[in-house]
Amino acid sequence: MKLATAGAERRAQIVSAWSFDVFDTFLLRACTTPDGVFERTYELLDISRSCPNASTSFVQHRVQAESRARRTAKEKRGASEVHIAEIYSYFPFRLFGLSRGDLSDLVEAEFAAELELCRANPDMIRQYLDMKRAGNRVGFISDTYWDSGQLGHLLRACRPGLTWDFLYASCDHGSSKSETLFATYLSEQGIDAATSFHVGDNDKADIKGAKRHGIHPRYYPQATAQLASKFQRETAVFELLCTGAPSRLDHGARTLRRVVAAHSVERSPAFHLGLTVLGPVMAAFDAFVARRREDLAGNGRQVALGFLGRDGFLSHRIWQDLHGGTASYLEINRRVSLIASADTMQPLVDLLGKVFKIDAPTFHDMLKIMPPKVAAFFAGCPGGIASGEELAEALPGLMDPAEIVALGAGLRARLLAYLRHAIPGFDDCTDLVLADLGYSGSVQKALRRVFDLEGIKIRLHGAYLMTLDDAFDDLTEEDSAAGFISDLVVTPHVKRMLIRNVALLEQACCAADGSVRDYDGGAVLREINPRPAKQVALAAEIQAGALAFAASGGEIARNHRLDPHAAPDVAARWCAATLARLLLLPDDDELALLGTLKHDVNLGTHALAPLLDKQFVRDQITARGLSAACTAAAPPMWLAGSFAALSPSYGYLYVLFGANRLPADVFEERPCERVQVGLFRADGSATMESVTIHRNGLGELRLRVPLARTMAIAVIALPLAKFAPEGLLHGMTVQHGEDVRDAAGSQDVIGIAADVLVYAGVQRTGGHYRTETEDGCLLIPVLPMTQEIAIYSIAITSLAASPK
Repeated sequence: MKLATAGAERRAQIVSAWSFDVFDTFLLRACTTPDGVFERTYELLDISRSCPNASTSFVQHRVQAESRARRTAKEKRGASEVHIAEIYSYFPFRLFGLSRGDLSDLVEAEFAAELELCRANPDMIRQYLDMKRAGNRVGFISDTYWDSGQLGHLLRACRPGLTWDFLYASCDHGSSKSETLFATYLSEQGIDAATSFHVGDNDKADIKGAKRHGIHPRYYPQATAQLASKFQRETAVFELLCTGAPSRLDHGARTLRRVVAAHSVERSPAFHLGLTVLGPVMAAFDAFVARRREDLAGNGRQVALGFLGRDGFLSHRIWQDLHGGTASYLEINRRVSLIASADTMQPLVDLLGKVFKIDAPTFHDMLKIMPPKVAAFFAGCPGGIASGEELAEALPGLMDPAEIVALGAGLRARLLAYLRHAIPGFDDCTDLVLADLGYSGSVQKALRRVFDLEGIKIRLHGAYLMTLDDAFDDLTEEDSAAGFISDLVVTPHVKRMLIRNVALLEQACCAADGSVRDYDGGAVLREINPRPAKQVALAAEIQAGALAFAASGGEIARNHRLDPHAAPDVAARWCAATLARLLLLPDDDELALLGTLKHDVNLGTHALAPLLDKQFVRDQITARGLSAACTAAAPPMWLAGSFAALSPSYGYLYVLFGANRLPADVFEERPCERVQVGLFRADGSATMESVTIHRNGLGELRLRVPLARTMAIAVIALPLAKFAPEGLLHGMTVQHGEDVRDAAGSQDVIGIAADVLVYAGVQRTGGHYRTETEDGCLLIPVLPMTQEIAIYSIAITSLAASPK
C-alpha cells in the first residue's frame, strides 16, 4: 500500500495540469438526456400556460435553433461555436406568443433550468480536489454555448467555494475541443501536454481531441453502449405509452441508474439486468408501498404489512434491506385463498374457469380430492382433457356443495392459524396492507371473504405494482386497493399488454420455493418446485442485482442530490416505461438470457409453459394474420419476447398494436389477385380452385386453401410461377375445425415442416426459391383430416414483380 501511495505521489509531482470536461462529467443533470434542460425551460416560462402541451414542440424548436445557429456560424466565421443568445435568435418567437424582446428571458430561463438540474459529481469532485491538494493546476475545458462567466456561475452554484486555475468555454474562443480549443489552452497556460491529463465523457471531443494534442485522456463514459441502447428504447416506449407527459424530466432516476452501474463491479448479465432494470423498478415500488402504509397509519390504527408470496419475494427482500423487519412474507396464492373462501360452489367455479386446459390429475393436484362424477367427466373428454370453462360449467352437477363447504372450512382454519403465526399481533390489527405485483386483487378479495366468514374486522388494502383498475370496483367501502402503475399512468389497453407479458417479471421476482398448497399450524406446506435448477439460479442472480441497486441507490442518490421518487406520478410513468421496455422490447442479449425460461402456472400443478416461442408467432401470422397473432392466448407466456425473437421490427409492431397505434388499414391483409390452385386426389383425379392472394402491410403474400374432408384431397399444387416466380417462403400451416369459420379462427395452428414439401420445377436454397419452368409449383401433401375442414395457409415474400 505504501509503495502504491508513493508511486501515485511521484506521478502527481510530474503532472502539470488536470482539466475536466463540465457537462456529463464534472456536472451531472437530473434528467434523462441533456435536452431535458430545454423541457424544464419550457416549464419555467409563462408560455407553458399560454401554450400548454407544447413542451415537445418547444424542445424540438430549441434543438433546431441551435442547429441553424451553428450552421450559419460555420458559413460566416468558419467555426460552428455559438453563444446561447445566438441560438435563441433563431427561435420561432411568434409561434409561442413571444417577440424578439423576449430573447433575454429565454436565455435566463434556460440558465435557471441548468441551475436547477445540474449536480456536482462527487466522483469528479474528489479527483479534482486530490489533484489540487497535490499541487497540480486544475480547471475546466467545455464545449458549450455558455460563456466562461455563466459557466463559472453554474459551477460555483453546484459546488460553493469551488476554485480553478483556468476555465475555457468553446463559445468564447470560437473553437471546440475537437478543433483548436485544447491547443489554445496549452499555449495560453504554458502547459506541457505530455504531463497533463483531461477527464471527459465524449469519445470524440474529450478523448480523441485530447490525444491529438498530446494530452493524456481519462475516459468517463456516461453509460456502456449496451445500457445506452436500453435507455434509447425506454425513451421511445415512454413517448409511445405515456403520451403527453414530459419525457425528459425524471428527477434524476436515469442519472442514478447510470451512476450505480458505473460504481458496480462487473458481474454476470443476469446481475446487470437486475442492477440496471429490475432494481430501479422495484426500488420505486418499495417507495410506493412505504407511502401507502404511511398514508393508512394514524388515528389509532394498527397497520400491518405483508408481501404476498411467491411473486412478492423480491419486494419483501428489498423492504427488509431498506426498512428492517417491519413486514411479513405471506405465502398465500390464488388457489389456496379461493378454496379457503368457499362456502358455495362459486369461488371454485371462478378459479377453474380461468384454466386453459385441465385433466383429472391436475384437478386432483389443485383440490386434493377426486369425486367419482368428476373422474367420470374427465373420462368422457377427448384424451381426458377439458377446457377450464367446460369443467366450470359442469361442476355444479359433479360435486356435492357440502364437499366444497367442508373443503373450504378446513383450509380456512389452517390459513388463519398461519396468518396469526406470520403476522405479529394479527388479532390487534385494524388494517392489513397486502403488497404484490398485483393485477386484479384475487387474493385480497378471497381474504376479504375469509375474514367475513370468520367475523374478522381487519380492513384490507392492496398495494400493487400494476392493477387492472376496473377489477376493484366491487371492494367493500372499508377496503381499498391502489396500483403504482395504474390506468392513470398508462391506458387500459397498454396495461393489458403488459400483463399479457408479465410472466417474465413474475419469474424474475419469484421465490425459489414451490407454491403453497396448505398449512400445518404455522408451517407452510409447499408443492414441489417444477422449475429447472438453472432457471432458479438465474432468477437468484437477477434478484441479487436488484438488491444491489436498492442497497446502494439511496446513498448514491443523496450524495448526488437526486430524488427519483419525489413525484410519485413521474416515478410511476418512468417505471412503467422501464418495465415495458424489458417486457415488450427486449434486446438480443436479453432474449438469449431469458428466452429459455419456463413459467409454472401456480395452480397446484407441475405444468411448465414456455415463455418464448417465436415459431408460434410465425405460424400465427401465417395462418391468422398479424392482429390475430398479437391477441393470441397463452402459451407462450412472453408473447412480446416471441415477436421480438422473430425480428426487432415484429417486436415493435406488437408494441404498436398493444398501444392501439397500429392502423388496421395499413398492416392488415388486402386482396390483390386470384390464382388457380390444383387439388389432387389419391386416385389421380384433380380439380382447379380459384384462391385469393392477399398482401399484408409488410409486403408478404398470403394464400389460404380451404379443404373439406369429403373432398379427399391428397396434394395441393401451388403454381408459384404464376404469381411469385422468385421469393422467400416464410411458413406453411394448417388449421382444423368443424366449419370454415371455426378453422380460420382456431389458435391451434400446426406448422408444416419444409422437408415434406416437394418443389417441382423450382430451385430452392433454404427459404429462398426460384422457379425454373413456366409450370414450376410447390406440392403440399395434405395431412390426415382430424375434423371436417382444414385450411392450409402459405406466407411468401415475392422477389419478383408485384402482383397486379
